[in-house]
Amino acid sequence: MKTRLRSTVPLFPRVFALALGLTLTGCPAPQAPHSERPEKAEKWFQRALAEYRQVALEQANDSVRQALDLVPEDPDVKVVAAKIALGKLEYDEVLRLLRGVRGSAAASLRGRAHWYRGDVEKAAEELDQLLTDPDVDDGWAKSISALAHGGVGRKPFDISSSEGSVVSVEMSRIAPGAAPLYVVPVEINGEPVLALVATGTAEVMLDSGSSSSAKPSWISMRFGRKLEVRDVPALAQDLTGLSQQLGGPIKALLGANLLRHLNATLDFRGRQFVARAFAPPAPPLASRLDVAYLRGGGMVVGGALGDGEAATSVLVDSSMGYPLALDVAGWKKAGVDPTTLARPEGAGTDVRQGKVSVLKLGSFALASVTAVSSSTLEKLERELEVDLDGAVGSTLLGAFRVTLGEGGRVMWLEQSPPVPPPPVYENEAGMVDPGAEAVPAPGVGAPR
Repeated sequence: MKTRLRSTVPLFPRVFALALGLTLTGCPAPQAPHSERPEKAEKWFQRALAEYRQVALEQANDSVRQALDLVPEDPDVKVVAAKIALGKLEYDEVLRLLRGVRGSAAASLRGRAHWYRGDVEKAAEELDQLLTDPDVDDGWAKSISALAHGGVGRKPFDISSSEGSVVSVEMSRIAPGAAPLYVVPVEINGEPVLALVATGTAEVMLDSGSSSSAKPSWISMRFGRKLEVRDVPALAQDLTGLSQQLGGPIKALLGANLLRHLNATLDFRGRQFVARAFAPPAPPLASRLDVAYLRGGGMVVGGALGDGEAATSVLVDSSMGYPLALDVAGWKKAGVDPTTLARPEGAGTDVRQGKVSVLKLGSFALASVTAVSSSTLEKLERELEVDLDGAVGSTLLGAFRVTLGEGGRVMWLEQSPPVPPPPVYENEAGMVDPGAEAVPAPGVGAPR
């Protein structure tokens, strides 16, 4: 007898859409190129745009610099260069490039640069200017502007520790058979709660089900009763549905901005969440992945898909229960005809599932990876003005010990200790299902 897919586990596309739709929308695109732009400068500019859309930031940076050498005062070229710099977390460079550049696109980028570098007052000024534009609908900017006005004089992410500068917290187990998600016990303003590590969202998100967290606020967080983070900016989101899915009271999402400051390590197999007040050195026998941050918040890494090793860019979303999600282009890069994918029983009409022969991340090769396809990815790409191939989720990340270094610009992947891997549950039809018996997780190749 077949086991039905339960809505409590995949977390796709619900959390995926929740985490990114709020935090990363509303940044206006640059204006159309000037007809007077020299032909060579235009070619470099268009090349930079295309490379940025593929999230190839190093190549895009080289191309946009060539364009700037030819047209150093072109505002559209400066805006694209600033987008690239923001993706590399080069906040001072964003502000240098946009000095004197007017318009909502520039204000949005400057506001994000000031915010992520911790300059609360200047972030408020830029975001206020942005929100006077009737063509702008940016929920992130509205929430952050409110926080910034109430945070004058604060030092965001002020970390202190009573016993050393590193703490290891045992992650909590939630509903048996659930996807391998990172659930961390933490104190928020002195109250013990459970929080979900959600790399797909930029900011900390508090459950708006309680009146005390129904609006953006500044909070303090304590990990392991030893390491405290003061003046943490937090937005509000109703997490009731998420708690019901997971069978546990999730009161917060720990977003990428916090994780970067904590220099966090995620070890699902060892059930450890490590937070640090310092940037750690490269772990031994680890593979390095450079991380790009779309609009300062969306974590993206590069890799390769399929036996042909087609280059790919994928979002990192630890709150997504599936190992991998791909759009149509991603499936084609993997050598799979997306029209042949099957619909998991009990899943939405737009969700299809199949297998990717190989996914390469750094020096690791993962074989026969279960993946889904959904229109949520395409919507996300339109909002972010990029061409991602997909997203990697917690089931895949759980095969590694993951450490953020260099202020979040680097993700170190270590093969976890030789203990039983997190299970991938499938029913008789081969679909991911927490109610079925476990089968082996995707194979992980040794570092090369």
